[in-house]
Amino acid sequence: MYVLRGDLRKGLNIYFLRGPDGEIVQFDAGSRSMLGANRRVAQDLGGIDRVVLSHAHADHRGTAGRLGPPVYCHPEEFDDAGSPAHQTPYMDLSLLPFAPVRMIYPTLLRWWDGGPVEIAGTLEEGDEVAGFTVVHFPGHAPGLIGLWRESDRLALVSDTIYVIDSAKLKKLPDGQASVPHPAWAWDHAQAKASVRKLADLKPQTVLSGHGEPLRAADLTETLLAAADQH
Repeated sequence: MYVLRGDLRKGLNIYFLRGPDGEIVQFDAGSRSMLGANRRVAQDLGGIDRVVLSHAHADHRGTAGRLGPPVYCHPEEFDDAGSPAHQTPYMDLSLLPFAPVRMIYPTLLRWWDGGPVEIAGTLEEGDEVAGFTVVHFPGHAPGLIGLWRESDRLALVSDTIYVIDSAKLKKLPDGQASVPHPAWAWDHAQAKASVRKLADLKPQTVLSGHGEPLRAADLTETLLAAADQH
């Protein structure tokens, strides 16, 4: 597995996975500013066979429509992935408590977005992707999905959790995580439930859409504490 970090403060993550059959899968697509680096990684890997979007927010679909390989997402993200809008209808930036953050986010969403994405197919919980199992983590977005590999208890979860404070745009203390702020949420209560669902897997490594990995012999308590944030 390889991770490409890019955009502001290298805060957006794109993951590249090689499956048991040699398939190369890109999980998430970052921002459009990452396109050049994304293409270079794809070339170094000998090409990408498909792109899987965790969800359709602007900072996760940015390069997807410009790479060439077929793009997949959960059925409940299909419409938002194909929409020209930078901001999904359920986002409510007025909930953000800090005025500077409220003011900058419309610009950031436009900066990140690569435009609508043509979806070639969909993935649902239980499907297999590059040796991982798809897990549905709704809440932050209705069709947010992660990838789980039980053999080494590794979870790629995108925005199921954050290791930054998404209201203040500041890094959380090492080893801590949180549920994304309600301003971004399709259903914030469901987002918390999805973090508890992740905790039930008892992962040892959690790779999110932004920031550094979480690692521990058992991350259950860290994740349950995260579910109580916001």
